[in-house]
Amino acid sequence: MTERPNYLLSVLDQSPIRTGATPADAIRETFELAELCDRLGYHRYWLAEHHNTLGLAGTAPEILIGQIAARTRRIRVGSGGVMLSHYSALKVAENFRMLETLFPGRIDLGIGRAPGSDHLTAMALAHGPGAMPLEQFPSRIRDVLGFLNETLPDEHPFARVRAMPAGSTVPEVWLLGTSSESASFAAYFGLPFSFAHFITADGGPEAMEIYRANFRPSEWLKEPLGSIGVFCLAADTPEEAERLTSSRDLWILQLYKGERGTYPTPEQAQAYRFTDRERAFVRASRNRTTSGTPDQVRKRLIALGETFGVSEFVIVTICHDFAARKRSYELIAEAFALQMATPRP
Repeated sequence: MTERPNYLLSVLDQSPIRTGATPADAIRETFELAELCDRLGYHRYWLAEHHNTLGLAGTAPEILIGQIAARTRRIRVGSGGVMLSHYSALKVAENFRMLETLFPGRIDLGIGRAPGSDHLTAMALAHGPGAMPLEQFPSRIRDVLGFLNETLPDEHPFARVRAMPAGSTVPEVWLLGTSSESASFAAYFGLPFSFAHFITADGGPEAMEIYRANFRPSEWLKEPLGSIGVFCLAADTPEEAERLTSSRDLWILQLYKGERGTYPTPEQAQAYRFTDRERAFVRASRNRTTSGTPDQVRKRLIALGETFGVSEFVIVTICHDFAARKRSYELIAEAFALQMATPRP
């Protein structure tokens, strides 16, 4: 099957913890999946940031990025994203300048505004005199860009501070979000924007249109550039895809109810007695789930791309069976005819 070459497939990995597995297992699976996706021809591999959850092990993308970049050959590696509200702009810039120095031309800094945690955990992360209100998020973006590019204005209080190690290249900075507000920030700063469709199916095309309509060219990006984060699960048969996806139905419901457990098995999902209200919730959440055979997933992604006006899909795939998770990425890569890497000599 031949696919138009302008489609890009990328990965967002939340390092999910399967029922019966450990957080260490989840991190090892992240490494193995990244190596596979590098060979398959995926464009980016982004690591998510979540805190105080029993189901997701990825708390520190800035650490995982270096480990994965060292294990891979050509795939770009980055954050999807760093939750900037928790950290100083200088420290984020230093972390990613270091990563760019180690792996020049391969590092992405995806920035998010959400806390990636519950309110109490967000308070613990921001504890101390350096904590800043969310209203100052735009100024933090400005400062991160200033530190990365050594472009802080002379009147800035930290204008004489340099984010080291300095170098001739900088990470590719993206803004991530689920709202028109995040899209507006990306447009204002002239940055690429990725809409997290897997979090919400509402308002995405409108946010992307706001981004394009208000985009201001910058020194790092002359024209708007967008992508969408999409939950996808491909299997060899529709029945197997449905069975594997049932775990996500229960997982999303548990999150909605505040039950922060590990990722359930299909057997647990099929044995669960859903109330009528819960079934309605699951049906609604399926609007942000793309599952089926490879051809079905491919057609759905292309349709979403046309709706959003984008040609890059950042794919989130979680299922209880890690072999099936890897198989899903393989099937989608085949459906889009990605160019596999040649084996190492």
